[in-house]
Amino acid sequence: MKFRKDMLFLYAVTDQGFTGEKTLTEQIEEALSAGVTLLQLREKGLDKSIFLEEALIVRELTRHYGIPLIINDDVEIALKCGADGVHVGQDDLSPLEVRRLIGPERILGVTAKSPEQAKRAFMEGADYIGSGAIFPSPTKKDAAALTLEQLSAICRSVPIPVTAIGGITGQNVSLLKGTGIAGAAVVSGIFGQGNITAAVHGLKEQLLKVVSL
Repeated sequence: MKFRKDMLFLYAVTDQGFTGEKTLTEQIEEALSAGVTLLQLREKGLDKSIFLEEALIVRELTRHYGIPLIINDDVEIALKCGADGVHVGQDDLSPLEVRRLIGPERILGVTAKSPEQAKRAFMEGADYIGSGAIFPSPTKKDAAALTLEQLSAICRSVPIPVTAIGGITGQNVSLLKGTGIAGAAVVSGIFGQGNITAAVHGLKEQLLKVVSL
């Protein structure tokens, strides 16, 4: 699937920590049907075989809804399940190596917390940048916060789109207006909500005031 900037508009990132009454698959299907524009399957420390089984199920769901699937960190799982791309952090495989492994057609996202990191990621083949944490986040309590000024500087530093991540909800996303982001990557603001459909609709409504599509 060819990457487009508008895919980043509302980027849902999974977290098993928010499952309870609903399974992760049920949560994902609700988010997809509600209108998220990109899905990242993120599993830290899950056994490879179980991760692959899960990824194959989620791949079928994302195909059904026509939404791209990104796998966090794991190139092998991404290739085996037929995902549309991979997202890597600063401590994972280099973007150059990931691009070599996934080829030119798949999407490559890279985390960057400074203009320098963003420029390097762009030079090494990234399609988009993920930057945060913007607000305090329940999923990454130790993540160093980025100011809105730093986020804006990252957006200005590269010709590829930037998505903000970290504690973003329907209540605070409007604060990102004017930073230059292409969209918001959301974890707890979607999967930590009792009504995922309502959360997605609320986020999209607010994002339309923030992002120029």
